[in-house]
Order: sequence, then C-alpha cells, then structure tokens
Amino acid sequence: MTGHHWGYGEDNGPSAWHKDYPIAEGNRQSPIDIVPSEAVFDARLSPISLSYNNCTSLSISNNGHSVVVEFVDTDERSVIAGGPLENMYRLKQFHFHWGSKGCCGSEHTVAGKTFVSELHLVHWNANKYKSFGEAAAAPDGLAVLGIFLEVSLSGNLDSFKICVYLYTGDEHRALHQITDALYMVRFKGSVAEFKGFNPKCLLPNSLEYWTYPGSLTTPPLYESVTWIVLKEPIYVSEKQMGKFRTLLFNGEEEEDRNRMENNYRPPQPLKGRMVRASFK
Repeated sequence: MTGHHWGYGEDNGPSAWHKDYPIAEGNRQSPIDIVPSEAVFDARLSPISLSYNNCTSLSISNNGHSVVVEFVDTDERSVIAGGPLENMYRLKQFHFHWGSKGCCGSEHTVAGKTFVSELHLVHWNANKYKSFGEAAAAPDGLAVLGIFLEVSLSGNLDSFKICVYLYTGDEHRALHQITDALYMVRFKGSVAEFKGFNPKCLLPNSLEYWTYPGSLTTPPLYESVTWIVLKEPIYVSEKQMGKFRTLLFNGEEEEDRNRMENNYRPPQPLKGRMVRASFK
C-alpha cells in the first residue's frame, strides 16, 4: 500500500489497511454485525436527544472516499446527548457509504442483513477536547449516529402492482437537497457551498438504537467512537441512490474514471464487546 493512498480497490481496500494502519486488527474496530438476539437491553440507557437547532451546514465535498457535508463545529446548538453519552457531542459532519446498483452498501449489518447505504452523523466531545482532531484520537472523543437507508420499492413481483401504487415517486424528500447538489462535487477534491441544511430531516420516526464501543470505519481507524446505530431505516428511491453513484473516486485531472461505489468496510470481529439496546 505504500506509495498510494488507501481506498476501496482490490489492492488498497479494507483487507489491506492493516499494513499501514495496524490498529485495523485492534479490539474495538467498526463496523460490526449487530445480532439483535445477542444485544443486551439496558434499562439505564436513556433516549438519545438530538438538538439540531439552527443547524449551520457550510459545504458539501467529495473527499475521494465519500460525499461529506460539513458543519460549523463551534456551534453548540447542534448536539447529541443522552443514551450512552456522558457529555454533549457537537455535530462536525455527515457522510454516506453505499454499494453498486442493487447491491449491499451499509457498513453495519443486522443479523447479517445489509442495507443499500448507511449515513454517519459524526459528533465530537467538545466538553473535554479542544479540537475535533484531538477528540478523534481519544477513546471517548467521538459519537457517531448511524442510520440505515433502504430502497422503498421492493421489486417483489407478486406485490409489484401494490408497490408501484404505494411507492411511485417515493423519494426521500429531504435527501433531494443532497442528491441535487452532487453534480457540483463529482470529482475528488471538489467542494461547493451548501448552507442551511438541517440533518434532522434525515432521521427516522423512531430513535430506538443499539450502542457499542468502536472505531472510525476509515483510516486512521482510531478506536474513539461511541456508536449509536438506529434500528429503524429511512426509505429512499433507487433513483436517489443512483445519483450517489455518479460521483467519482478520482480528481478531475486524473485520467482514471472510477465510479464511487462500494465505499464500505465489512463488519469486523466483535472481540468480546457487548452491544446494548435501548429497547426490548
């Protein structure tokens, strides 16, 4: 892997990351396969509280691995608290992981089931650390809210007519604001202004969750994340997912044109960690 950057290709993908990042084989790596029957209901877990008031999104960008929406990380009005967290954590950015057409794309799985995509809302412990960078390397530095995306049209031919009736045009309205902006950040390294977006509209109805101690799912793979993975997915259309796949892993000046897809790390060994559930 020396000589070129990590990525999701055959030679620089997740199975090779340990060469440059030995922590890839550590004891609290993410994502994991969440097995609901083995998760432990913890009555002490309070509901999570999300205050995304006057959310101040700044930009949308293509970092060569995903599409990222950045926020003013000094803003104390956009925070997550409660649940397994002892402090309030400030929103820094959100990004997505997805597969190729008709394929899996989520990082976490539930009893082996994969979803078409997974949204990660990344928060940092500003009570305890001076900067996002400092927090990202600390054991209790980050809290990431994971939300599964599921395509709403089932493709089951028996119920096809019902599906068409129910789901024609069943796009996720809030996600449109993001997918409509993707053309501006098609190439790696591109950034566009993206103001006034509140991610509250990307939350499912239920905030029941699983939680466990884990890591970043991309290098440097720091074991600094308290994961909060929502049980209920949000529903999107195949057309919306297709727009994510118009992004490229490459910069505009590069000759290669590799479509950005399958940018997910597979589940890692649990290594004795407990997954707790906020629900029975």
